[in-house]
Amino acid sequence: MATAAAGAMSAFWTGRRVLVSGATGIVGSWLCAELLRRGASVVALVLDDDPQSWFYRSGAAESCAIVNGDLTRIEDCTRAINVHDAQTVFHLGAQTIVGAAQRDPLGCFEANVRGTYNLLEAARRLAPLVTSFVVASSDKAYGESEVLPYTEEMPLRGAHPYDVSKSCADLLAGAYFHSYGLPVTIARCGNIYGGGDLNWSRIVPGTIRSLLVGERPVLRSDGGPIRDYIYVEDVVSAYLALAEAAERPEVRGEAFNFAPQRPLTVRAIVDAIAEVMGVAADPIVLDTAVNEIRAQVLDASKAARLLEWSPAWPLERGLRETVAWYRAFLGVPDGAKAQR
Repeated sequence: MATAAAGAMSAFWTGRRVLVSGATGIVGSWLCAELLRRGASVVALVLDDDPQSWFYRSGAAESCAIVNGDLTRIEDCTRAINVHDAQTVFHLGAQTIVGAAQRDPLGCFEANVRGTYNLLEAARRLAPLVTSFVVASSDKAYGESEVLPYTEEMPLRGAHPYDVSKSCADLLAGAYFHSYGLPVTIARCGNIYGGGDLNWSRIVPGTIRSLLVGERPVLRSDGGPIRDYIYVEDVVSAYLALAEAAERPEVRGEAFNFAPQRPLTVRAIVDAIAEVMGVAADPIVLDTAVNEIRAQVLDASKAARLLEWSPAWPLERGLRETVAWYRAFLGVPDGAKAQR
């Protein structure tokens, strides 16, 4: 992002009252820290305290107002917005693990569907307090498609629990815009990576941890699924751009894809991580993954055209920063290599 644009955004956020749900997750942690850096007054809606979360370890939590609440309770959502006079809402809170959603679909639907309509309804009831509302969606909302890359006008066709929950959340956000004029925008990102992701079942943190301790990384798939991989700071810049532009008629109510438009197979991202770390990957291929979409590729030209957004972090640079974060987190000295 250009320096001038960053300066303009900083002025926009100074003193702005912002609510972030899902603040303890990877994106929520980085987003809260950046909002604080830009002078915003940040409120975090938190379900469970996790001392390992980057939200706490980075010190961001010390400068945020924290509301302990549950998205599945409309009272908690209303309180978080109303008591703190939230002008902007970033809705990131969700069950984000595909495997967990597969094992417990009800829990996934409660968090991702009920949680979304509760927060949207709270903002509607308190109108016109909230002037921008960003819903963090996913490429999973599109479901399986023979036509790629996904563009924003394509139908939402999730078929499995996690994918369906994201399709539903998107449709709910659209309903609150079209029916009630709620200033909603929707962000659909590819696979997000970066420091602070402690869900070790995900391919990037799991691979890095395995290689740092001298173990072979494990692939649940056959290594062939294709995904976009986007660095967490690029995601934060995307969310901020959406919120700032929410009052523009060509942006409000719209969904936007965000991706570097450099799709890779799972095996290729593992090899890229290993190359950055200076070791051989030699993964264990389980090929046991079920109900996962084979290929997902996003077209981000709409974001470039209407938001002037483009990713600032090439894959190698993002992976180097990510590996450095996990080295520090796991206490592995700089330059140390896995021993085989």
